[in-house]
Amino acid sequence: MIQQEQITTENIWSILNTVTDPEVPVLTILDLGIVRDVKVEERNVEIVITPTYSGCPAMDVISMNIRMTLLQQGISNISIKQILSPAWTTDWMTEAGKQKLKAYGIAPPQYKQAVCEPELFGKEEAIQCPLCNSYNTRLVSQFGSTACKALYQCNDCKEPFDYFKCH
Repeated sequence: MIQQEQITTENIWSILNTVTDPEVPVLTILDLGIVRDVKVEERNVEIVITPTYSGCPAMDVISMNIRMTLLQQGISNISIKQILSPAWTTDWMTEAGKQKLKAYGIAPPQYKQAVCEPELFGKEEAIQCPLCNSYNTRLVSQFGSTACKALYQCNDCKEPFDYFKCH
């Protein structure tokens, strides 16, 4: 429990690093890069977050989890503000977060491998299978278990997997 006089920006960032994403529980909201700012003024704490997608259904749960986590630490004057601009990008994800995704079985966002001349490569992206590391994969659906993921299947190990779309 944090005493009111101990509420610092650094303490809040540390606490936020324990709040996980409800859709991918191996990621914290800091791994995702959705926390844009933390402001502490006297006893007031303001958290600024950006959704991965506008209209992301997880944002209400994330806001509630932030509030509950801070309340459990004795912090009660909390304001959580959602902003849409600038739009979230997968560039904001931490490298540790991308590795956690892969270990969890979700292909992390990656730069497009062959977008310049798809006629030479047969497809626009070569997404690496998070299970066997093969690039011999195929898109099954533009939408996976959530709107921010696409469904792929590996042609080598035959396993389906989600790909966290790059944007």
